[in-house]
Amino acid sequence: MTGARMTLVGRDTVIGALDTALAECAEGGARIVLAEGATGCGKSALADVAAERARAAGASVLTAVAAPEERHVALGVLRQLAHGEAGFALPLPGPPSGADGTAGAAPARVEAMQGFCARLRELSAERPVVLVVDDIQHADGASLQYLQYLARHARTAALLTVLTGTPHAEELDPVFTTELMRQPHFTRLRLDRLTPAEVASALAALRPRAGHGGGDGPASPVGDLHRISGGNPLLLRALVEETGTGRPPAPEVGGPYAQAVTTCLHRTGPTALAAARAAAVLGERSTPERVVRLLGGAAAATRRALAALEAAGLLETGGRADGGGRADGEGPTDGEGRADGALFRHPAAPAAVLEDTAPGVRADLHRRAARLLREDGAPATAVAGHLSAASAEPGPGPEPDSSPEPGPGPGPADVEVLLEAAEERLAQGDARVATRLLELALRAAADPHARHGIRLRLAQVAARFDPAAAERRLTALAEAHPGDAPNTEHARLLVGLLCAQGRIGEAAVLDASGPASGSTTPGGPAPSGAAAAFGSDLDTPGAVSERLLQGSRLAEATVAPLAQAVRSLTASDQPDRAVRWSRKLLEEAGRADAPGWVSLFGTLHAEALLRLGDLTGAHAQATAALQALPDRTGSAFHCAPTAVLIRACSAMGRFTEASRLADRQLPPRLPASLHGLAYLRARGLHRLAVNQPHAALADFLETGRLMADWGIDRPAHLPWRTDAAGALLLLGETRRAEQLVLDQLAHPDARRPWVRGLSLRLRALTGEPRRRSALLGQAVEELHRSGDRVETARAMADLGRALQHEGSPKGNTMIRNAWNLAKDSEAVALCREILPDAPLTPPVRDRAQTAGQTAAGGARLSGSEQRVATLAAQGLTNREISAKLFLTVSTVEQHLTRVYRKLRITSRGDLPMDLTPVTRTSV
Repeated sequence: MTGARMTLVGRDTVIGALDTALAECAEGGARIVLAEGATGCGKSALADVAAERARAAGASVLTAVAAPEERHVALGVLRQLAHGEAGFALPLPGPPSGADGTAGAAPARVEAMQGFCARLRELSAERPVVLVVDDIQHADGASLQYLQYLARHARTAALLTVLTGTPHAEELDPVFTTELMRQPHFTRLRLDRLTPAEVASALAALRPRAGHGGGDGPASPVGDLHRISGGNPLLLRALVEETGTGRPPAPEVGGPYAQAVTTCLHRTGPTALAAARAAAVLGERSTPERVVRLLGGAAAATRRALAALEAAGLLETGGRADGGGRADGEGPTDGEGRADGALFRHPAAPAAVLEDTAPGVRADLHRRAARLLREDGAPATAVAGHLSAASAEPGPGPEPDSSPEPGPGPGPADVEVLLEAAEERLAQGDARVATRLLELALRAAADPHARHGIRLRLAQVAARFDPAAAERRLTALAEAHPGDAPNTEHARLLVGLLCAQGRIGEAAVLDASGPASGSTTPGGPAPSGAAAAFGSDLDTPGAVSERLLQGSRLAEATVAPLAQAVRSLTASDQPDRAVRWSRKLLEEAGRADAPGWVSLFGTLHAEALLRLGDLTGAHAQATAALQALPDRTGSAFHCAPTAVLIRACSAMGRFTEASRLADRQLPPRLPASLHGLAYLRARGLHRLAVNQPHAALADFLETGRLMADWGIDRPAHLPWRTDAAGALLLLGETRRAEQLVLDQLAHPDARRPWVRGLSLRLRALTGEPRRRSALLGQAVEELHRSGDRVETARAMADLGRALQHEGSPKGNTMIRNAWNLAKDSEAVALCREILPDAPLTPPVRDRAQTAGQTAAGGARLSGSEQRVATLAAQGLTNREISAKLFLTVSTVEQHLTRVYRKLRITSRGDLPMDLTPVTRTSV
C-alpha cells in the first residue's frame, strides 16, 4: 500500500459517491462535487483518484491545483485546466483592479466566460468532461467566477466538476460556496479523520511490507498511533515511517512526524499557523480563549483557525490531549479548575512548532503569555517561565506573516513574580532554574534596594553550586557597601553571609558600621558582632547542635546553621558525633545535586575525621571535597579541604604531596577567612614536620595576629599558641614558648579536654623537668577524652620518654603503646619520630598471632583488632579497653563489630579463648 493509498483508507463511501456522479455525468447531466476535509486528510489523493477513474471510464479530464503563492495570478487555475486542450481562448490577464490590489478581484468578461462554457459543451458532446481542481480555497478570484458561470450555465452538459477544499479556509470567498450549494446538481462530501478501526485496517495492509514488522510480531499499537496522529492520514503515515507498526510510536523533534506537523500548519494558513504557535507557547495552559486573547486581532478568524487545527487532528480542544503537555498526567486545570485546553497530542508537535518559529516571534509570544497568565492568576512559576524563555531568545524582529510586534522585556513590574517563582523553585530543589530567575529579576529591577537584596540572594544560592562564585558575588557586595550605611535587613544578611563563608574580618568591618540584632537570617546568624556570633556558635552545647541537625532539612536557609552545628560538634568532646552528622549531610547534599554543598560537608566530614585521628579517611574525604568544586583554585573555601590534605599527608609521612599542596601560590585575598587560617596552620604544621621552624613560626604568628584582629582568638577552633610554642622549642626559645603555653592555659577554652591536653603537653616540655611526667600524664588523659588519637599518641610518646628519663620501667611500655596507637592511625611520621628504627609492618609476634587466629577462626584480624579482641575475651568492658589501649569507646565498638563479622560470631562470649593475652607490658 503506497502512502497515497494509505490516505484513502476508509474513503469507500466518498469514492462511491464520485463514481455515482461520474456515471450520472456520462448519462448526460452535469454534476458538481465538493469534497471537503482538513489539511492532511487526503483531499489531494482523492482528487488524483477521481481523475484516474474518470480517465479509465473514457472521460476527458482537465486538472488544476491551486496554490497560495499563485492566488493573485488572474485566471491561473483556469489556464491550468485549459492547458493542452485546443479551442480555449482565454483573455490575457489584466492589471489588478480590486480594492485590495489583487488580480483576483478583477471581474471576468462575460463574453470570455461564454466562450469557455461553449468550448466545454463542445467537448462534452463527444465524451464526458471532468474538471478536477484541488485546494479550491487557494484559487484566484477570476477562475472562481468562471467556475460559478459554469455551474449556472452548463447544467445540461456531460460535465463533472470535482473540487477539493477545506471547510475552515481563510481565503475562500463564501459567496462561491453558497452559489454552488444553490445548484440542484451539487453534492458535498466530507473527508473525516480516520477512526481507530480504519487505522487498524491501514496498519494491517502495511504490516507484510519490509520495514514494518511481520505478522508474527507484537500487536500493532493502534491506540497510540490513532491518539498521536488524531486519525490524520498524513500524520499517521509519518508516524509509521518513523517508528514502524510493530512498536509504540515515539516521535522525536525533527523526525517525520514533526515535519508533517509543520507541513500541515503551513498548508492550513497563516492564522492557523499563528494559533498553533500561540498554543505551543502556552503549553499545558493553552485554551481556545487564551489563544484568542494572546493573538488579539479578529477573534472570529482565530476561532476558525483553531477549529481547522482540531479538524486536522493537530489540536484537541475542550479536554486533555493524551501524551501532551506534562509528564505527570495531571489535567490542564490551570489552577482555575478548567479543563478546556487547546493542546497538542504529543510533545514532539509543539516542540516542532516552536522550532519552526522565528526567535523574535517566540520571544514576543512568551512575553504576551506571561502578561496573560498573570492576569489570569496563574502560578508565579508559570508566568516566570515565559519571562525566562523570552529573555533567552536572540531577539530579531518577527516574521513577515506574524502580526504581533516584539514587546518589551521583563521590567520592574515583573520583578515580584520572578522572585516569587525563584523561591518556589528553590523549595522544589531546582536551584539552577531559581538562579536563572533571580538573574532575570536583577536585570529587570530598577530600585537599588531591591537590586541589592537580589544580589544577596544570588550569592546565597550560588554557594549550592560554586563557592568561588558565591565569594565573588559577596566580595562585590561588600566592596560596594558604604561604611556609613544604616543598619538594614540587607546589611545584617550581608554580615551573616560573610560569616557563613568564614570571612569574619570583613564581616566585623561591616558590622561595626551599625550594630545588628542577634536574630537569625537565612544566610546564618546576624550577630550583634561577628566575633560574638563566632564565639557563640563555637560554644553551642552539643545537645543543642544535635537538635538543630535532627530538626532541619538542608536548604539555602539552613546550610550555614547546619554547617556551624557540625563545626561545634567537631570542637566539642564528642567529635565522633560530628563525623556521623557530616556524613548524613554529605549524602543529602549529593541527592540535592549541589556540588558546592557536597564540597562543604565533605570538608567538614574530613575535618571531623582528622580531629579523631582517622588520617586515611580524612585524606579521602578532603580529596573528594576538593574534586567536587567547579573551581578548585579560585576561592577561599578551597583552602579548607586543602588544609586537611596537607595535615593528613604530613602526618602520614607523605611529605612530597604535602609540600606540593603547601607551596601553592595563593591570591593575597584568600587567607582573610577562617578557611585561610586553616590553610596557614596546616602549612605551618607541615613546615614544622619537615624541620622548617622559622617558616612554621611565621605562619602560626600570622594566624594569631589575624584571629586577634578579628576578635575570634579561640584555641578551641585553632590553637596557634601551642603550635607556635612547638616551633619555638625547636628554635631553643623555651621561655617565649612557655609564655604562649601559659597564655593558652589561661584561656577559657582550656577547660575543653582537647585544648587542655595540647596545652599541658607543651607546658610539660617548657616547664620544670621534675613536673614533666605528671603534666604529660594529665595531657594523655585529656587528649584521650577528646578522642584525638594522633595527639594522644604524641603525648604518650613524650610521657614514655619522660618516664625513661626518670628511670621508670614503664617508659618503654608507654612508648610502645604510643607507637602502636600512631600506627593504628597510620601516622607514619609520628611512628618514625617515636621509634625511628621500628618496622612499620606488623611485628613478628603480631604476625604469629594473626596466623594462629586465621587457623582457629578462618579469618585474619588486624593488629588493632587482635588487641581489642584479646582484652574483650579477658572480660574487659569497652570503656576499660578504651582506657587501656587509648582508643575512643566508639573505635573499640567498631573494632569488635569487625572481629565478630570476621570470626562469624555474635557476642564477646563467643570469642575464642586461645587469643594471646595482651597486657600493658606486651603491647
